[in-house]
Amino acid sequence: MNPTRLVAFDLDDTLAPSKGAIDPRIARLLRALLQTVEVAIISGGNEDQFRRQVIAQLGDADAAELGRLHLLPTCGTRYLRHDGTDFAAVYAHDLSPEEKDAALTALREEAERLGLWEPEPWGPILEDRGSQITFSALGQQAPREAKHAWDPDGTKRGALRDAVAARLPGLEVRSGGSTSIDITRAGIDKAYGMSALTEHTGIPLADMLFYGDRLDVGGNDYPVLALGVRSIAVEGWEDTADKLDELLTTL
Repeated sequence: MNPTRLVAFDLDDTLAPSKGAIDPRIARLLRALLQTVEVAIISGGNEDQFRRQVIAQLGDADAAELGRLHLLPTCGTRYLRHDGTDFAAVYAHDLSPEEKDAALTALREEAERLGLWEPEPWGPILEDRGSQITFSALGQQAPREAKHAWDPDGTKRGALRDAVAARLPGLEVRSGGSTSIDITRAGIDKAYGMSALTEHTGIPLADMLFYGDRLDVGGNDYPVLALGVRSIAVEGWEDTADKLDELLTTL
């Protein structure tokens, strides 16, 4: 087996509760990893979420540790590296104003047609993340219990994804988290982000390891598995923490 030189993670429901900060246990494990290997986080969340959920929880991590941390928000449409002072963009594949307008319109109209537009959401349903447009069926601040109960088998997300994709042939439309649909430039997904890591670090895919909670076919972590990256399925951050305890004994 190839040596593990880079460990990558999904964020929500893998390293942290959805939209929540990482637990101190996860923070300790990430810092332990950063002493030995490169670490990447790739998720549909935006840059601000990465900073709140992860970076702000890493305590007094120094520039050397942070220099081994790779952040790929909005499903890899952005890539941030630490420059010794702060995290700065390596690239950002932003959508054009016309692409954003088309995506926002299609999401709202198709959600309304399918009866999936929530009249009293917890916060905004639609969000412009620059390089990604995100639909959150119950709103961005919906409680985790409500989100997990909304579409447990993925039927609603699948129907909306298919309807919106038919209207946006030039863009990538995919199911995201438990209530979300993400829209990016065509061909840019988590597999694209993992390939970008190879290009910028020189570490081959065979030397990478990925942890995610949606590795099932159609899940937003599946492109990483399909790319051929060694992947480990987890069920929540506690499961990830247990598996990292095991991994650290082998590095």
